[in-house]
Amino acid sequence: MSVERVNGYAEAMVAVANAEGVGPQVEDELFTVARAIERSEELQMTLSDQSIPAARRQQIVEDLLAGGASPITSALVSMVVATNRGGELPSILDAAVAQGARSRGQSVAEVRSAVPLTDEQQRRLAEALSKATGTNLTIKTVVDESVLGGIVTTIDDEVIDGSVRHRLTKLREAF
Repeated sequence: MSVERVNGYAEAMVAVANAEGVGPQVEDELFTVARAIERSEELQMTLSDQSIPAARRQQIVEDLLAGGASPITSALVSMVVATNRGGELPSILDAAVAQGARSRGQSVAEVRSAVPLTDEQQRRLAEALSKATGTNLTIKTVVDESVLGGIVTTIDDEVIDGSVRHRLTKLREAF
């Protein structure tokens, strides 16, 4: 899918969420949905399988998101699946999250950690990263046990790896 098409879907999603007054909430939910889809190859295949009727794929989305996401988020994800763009769904959702943040003068920092971060830890991390990068950031967290300890932060194309795994790898290379 072209970048223009991904951005077009993302812009539409952000416009709807902002018009409803729930932009940041929907962005958080879209981020979570994108990560869940990335973790499940079966779900990726099902949502992008055009031999499955669009109504069935939409129902799968609605069933999966029921109670865990707002009706607006569910409708936006369902709309993308209905237009046979399920294979590009994570890219579209990530673009929507980034565009929503940009509309508030922020960039997205994806933070992976082995354990969930508290609100206070996220606030302090956002302050420290914003100060270090000179950019106003919104933090999106992902629990990833492969990190072992510490955090791995991605801001745009830059990766800041402060994980225990990375440090152990560096020690091994030094020996």
